[in-house]
Amino acid sequence: MGSSKAVPDGIIVIDKPPGMTSHDVVGRIRKSLDVKRVGHGGTLDPDATGVLVAGVGRATRLLSYAQAAPKKYVATGLLGVVTSTQDSSGEVLSEAEVSVTRAGVERAAEELTGEIDQIPPMVSAVKVGGERLYKKALRGEEVDRAPRRVTVYALDVTSFESPDFSIEVECSAGTYVRTLIHDIGASLGCGAHLASLRRVASGGFTEKDAISLEDVSVAELRPPLEVVAHLPRVEVSDEVATLVGNGRKLPLEDDVDGEVAIVASGRLLAIYRRRGEQLVPERVVSS
Repeated sequence: MGSSKAVPDGIIVIDKPPGMTSHDVVGRIRKSLDVKRVGHGGTLDPDATGVLVAGVGRATRLLSYAQAAPKKYVATGLLGVVTSTQDSSGEVLSEAEVSVTRAGVERAAEELTGEIDQIPPMVSAVKVGGERLYKKALRGEEVDRAPRRVTVYALDVTSFESPDFSIEVECSAGTYVRTLIHDIGASLGCGAHLASLRRVASGGFTEKDAISLEDVSVAELRPPLEVVAHLPRVEVSDEVATLVGNGRKLPLEDDVDGEVAIVASGRLLAIYRRRGEQLVPERVVSS
């Protein structure tokens, strides 16, 4: 336990390899840093690669900000084959001749841009009737799923060589890229499934910020402040920092509306939110 106490709170950005669950990655970080309290800010499928934001220590309290932030992906789809999981891991449900053009794929992609209603795939972690869909899917069950409103900020076709095509997607949290690929195929009448997926940006971090699991070390931990870089900052004195560490309310600063990062000497202390004419603590990170 002595070594784990020496590990500071922080954010670590992993380039997740294929063949691992996000939970596996968290386990590897725990082992590498010899620390128990580790979490991640947004699941990636086992076959997917790319940016996985993890928090260590009290920084795990901030992972909801990484989870809620827009994400960016690059993906490839295969036209003409529909699978049970909407990706290459599932059973083939149907095959069809492919007779489409790049312009046709681009039109189908354009129809899926903006605010859309998306039906979560059966292999998702969405709960229906108190149980996650993927658990039902493992038993061979299929149930009705309510559509969910998501936002696709950009959906660009970056290459097309039938039956393969590649896309770049910027979307809100909770968007299923495999379902976008599936829906493009459905719109074209030939079907499609996700062949590969890589997340290139998440939680304000890009793949340039990410490190391999082999390189995980205390030296690679980023300050917790980086995961809430999008929030306005309120700098406080050491005296006020003590109050913040104890979760005390603060007088309202000028022009504050919504959430703010409370900072002392460049160190994140807490996230506060305006309530009436006061700032009240949402998450205290540093005592």
